[in-house]
Amino acid sequence: MKDLLRGVLLLLCLAASLTQAQPRVVALSWEATEHLLKLDIIPVAVADAQDYRARVIRPRLPADVPNAGAQTAPDLQLLAQLKPELIVISPSLEGLRAPLQRIAPVAVFGSLNQQNDNYLSARDNYLALAQRFGREEQALRELAAMQARVDELHRRLVEHFRGRLPKVTVIRFSSPGAVLINGTNSMPQHAMQMLHLQPAYPLPHSPSGVVQAPLSTLQEIDDGVILYIEPFAQRDQLFSTPQWKAMPFVRDGRFAAMQPAWTHGGVFSIEYLAEAIAEALLRLPAQ
Repeated sequence: MKDLLRGVLLLLCLAASLTQAQPRVVALSWEATEHLLKLDIIPVAVADAQDYRARVIRPRLPADVPNAGAQTAPDLQLLAQLKPELIVISPSLEGLRAPLQRIAPVAVFGSLNQQNDNYLSARDNYLALAQRFGREEQALRELAAMQARVDELHRRLVEHFRGRLPKVTVIRFSSPGAVLINGTNSMPQHAMQMLHLQPAYPLPHSPSGVVQAPLSTLQEIDDGVILYIEPFAQRDQLFSTPQWKAMPFVRDGRFAAMQPAWTHGGVFSIEYLAEAIAEALLRLPAQ
């Protein structure tokens, strides 16, 4: 009995020490939130936490992590009460650095930028955050696992399409008359590159890689597959129209829905987007 009690006490002490070792970090950007979670660091608060859970979804943010205010206007009073060891922000919050630094040290990690490769920038941000907490080995393991997962998805696509991969363009509907087209330097495009997929509608380099265009622009895409990211609340309203049914890719069955995926995320959004792209393509017949 004494040995059993000793064992229980040892486990309790170990659990307490692990809890104490967990850094107290506030994440005021969703990219930072994603990266912390992939380092097994649960933030003590996250900006726009509920929207993160609804829109970003992965990695999962525990339900008990409180909201730290808006990404553009964090709740300074709450942050002071939480007594964090570090506050991670994006460059857009540089104007609040002084009041934030009165609460805790501040670390800035970049966001989407036209001068940078957004995938490499997100990867560098993740590794820099990992280094700050001495978790470089874990970060490299996570990145290697992502690469292995995307390589497996590529293998399945090659097998499905018998070595002739289709060109692909990923869109999101902003209304029945307008679309957001993901092109060069967008996270969907970087996911496509890792899957060895070429774009069906090439676009010039831009900060986020996304261009808003009228629906009629899609008529210009006469080769390749168009994938749209769900949800689209007005899909029935649009998809029943003669204009839509006349689109070349619709007539030819080169159109499919992708499961919801966040397109402005951290480095692991590449993996989630690659999964969504591959799953949508695997539902289409090989041409």
